[in-house]
Amino acid sequence: MTPPILNVKQLRASYGKAQVIHGLNLDLAKGNVITVIGPNGAGKSTLLNCLMGVQPSEGMIELNGQSINELTLEERVLEGISLVPENRELFSTMTVEDNLMLGGYRQMRLGNTQWRSRIDDIFDLFPRLKERRSQEAGTLSGGERQMLAVGRSLMSRPSLLMLDEPSLGLAPLIVKEIFNIIEMLRQTGVSIVLVEQNARAALAVADYGYVLEMGEISLQGEASKLAEDPRVIDTYLGAAKK
Repeated sequence: MTPPILNVKQLRASYGKAQVIHGLNLDLAKGNVITVIGPNGAGKSTLLNCLMGVQPSEGMIELNGQSINELTLEERVLEGISLVPENRELFSTMTVEDNLMLGGYRQMRLGNTQWRSRIDDIFDLFPRLKERRSQEAGTLSGGERQMLAVGRSLMSRPSLLMLDEPSLGLAPLIVKEIFNIIEMLRQTGVSIVLVEQNARAALAVADYGYVLEMGEISLQGEASKLAEDPRVIDTYLGAAKK
């Protein structure tokens, strides 16, 4: 059996004396998408920050069977982890193309002399970004900024891509486009951890799902089965059900 690309055991994290993640376990098979859904304040973004090395944590985090607990954020990037944060963190006064180029840091450090050519792949995936390659990132629409943030992460050719609330604040048509892109990325073999409040869309695109409440996993299972679970429907899907 192939070991998971990501294996997390008994993860704990605190802000000061307040523990916000309590002994969390999850794993991700290579090439799959897992989603973590739950209410505001459940600890979803904290989980991603722990995996990225931004937030101190206790417990075990393994990537491709090797512990990354002692690795810094930069070292985790070099190992192939990339996070698209909720606020996107673009350089607003820099052009679209320059923002993308900054995402090539990992490939440059790994000695890939052709790393700049990756930008053509990004423009194929996001034609709208190609049209705006010389435009300042701060002048883009919300959907375009999200595309740029994802594109910048993909410049590093990550083996593990983590997305924090990619649909936040976007119009329904753009949300649909973003989730279509997630499906396309899955088909290219990228392993994805998706944190998302839009539970219906997240479960539709994921292979496996976790429900995080008060820092603990309250439910988990195949995404298609979770989407049919009465507890998930009542709490997360009921308002959107038609």
